[in-house]
Amino acid sequence: MKIALVHDYLTQGGGAERVFELLCQYFQDADIFTSLYDPQRSLDLGGRTVKTTVLQNLPGAVKYFRLLAPLYYPAFRALDLQKYDLIISSSTSFAKAVRKRPGAHHICLCHNVTRFLWDTETYLKEYSDYKNFYPLIEKIFALMRQQDLKYAQEPDTYIANSRAVAGRIKKTYGRRASVIHYPIRSHNFSFSNQKDGFYLVASRLLSYKRVDITIKAFNALGWPLVIIGDGPERKLLESQAADNIRFLGRVSDAERRRLMSKARSIVVSALEDYGLVPIEANASGTPVIAYGAGGALETQVSGMTGLFFDQQTPESLQGALIDAAKITWEYERIRDHALSNFSEAVFFQKFERILNNALDSSAIQKLHSQLFCSTVSSLAG
Repeated sequence: MKIALVHDYLTQGGGAERVFELLCQYFQDADIFTSLYDPQRSLDLGGRTVKTTVLQNLPGAVKYFRLLAPLYYPAFRALDLQKYDLIISSSTSFAKAVRKRPGAHHICLCHNVTRFLWDTETYLKEYSDYKNFYPLIEKIFALMRQQDLKYAQEPDTYIANSRAVAGRIKKTYGRRASVIHYPIRSHNFSFSNQKDGFYLVASRLLSYKRVDITIKAFNALGWPLVIIGDGPERKLLESQAADNIRFLGRVSDAERRRLMSKARSIVVSALEDYGLVPIEANASGTPVIAYGAGGALETQVSGMTGLFFDQQTPESLQGALIDAAKITWEYERIRDHALSNFSEAVFFQKFERILNNALDSSAIQKLHSQLFCSTVSSLAG
């Protein structure tokens, strides 16, 4: 069975890219496609060939990949995937548009509907100049929304990472999605039941992540806060932060692992559609203080793995932080909950059930044979 794995673009690192990396490791014989690839900024796929679109040849495309938005749909439509029996796309926007041959099956792991098209104001808020070009942008986006709706019908099967995203897929695209909570790479995290005094934010610094709320809360409390991650909001956020707040930018995996395990709590102020960071924190034995809406409600148990705050305000977050500081957390229990519910093994068990329902019996036999051979070969190597 010929399998193609397709991702929107590999020009940054985030939750969607970590899930795609797992897919690449699971389907070791699959061919990998994306629009743009920069291994320094995104995934190191261990020497595997990554096939890109014509956009890869444009000067500055990797650096300014967001500006190429109108070009992605035709680029993905131009990919030749006619020889593939199974296509698995990992998409928040464009990869779902790939063509398949008759008889092939396309499964889309849809991390969200295309946010910049359907929630433009929120998504582009941090780009202050966009309002100057709004009349032109809106005309382009109106055409792209029509394309997005059209190409959203290409996949045969949708998988969403949360009930919130499944509801959005149904409302926007008119498609039903099965829900599988995406996993963490459990071996990438180290457990510690000895916590230091600092709190941690691990996030891309975009406006919808609402790191500004966290900064204002910690400015008022005076407690130590460490922020890892980068993005267009960084300079603005640094200008708002008091001396008790440190920005480390992008850090190594080893340093991220250490900070996750030693933080007193990890703070998430965004309305996340799903969010892997809270689960990664829990796998490190660290409780989470999260805005109580969206995906956090599906991954966190209040009072056991973390606490929620009800409003996206510094005052509401401060109250939750003060309450959390009074709790004697059971760090082992926090870790065990994450590993029992959000491991790679749990994810792929559920994913295989969807594959079994989607494919015919002969295709299932071929697929299982390939996966078995790949696993044996990997262990032998």
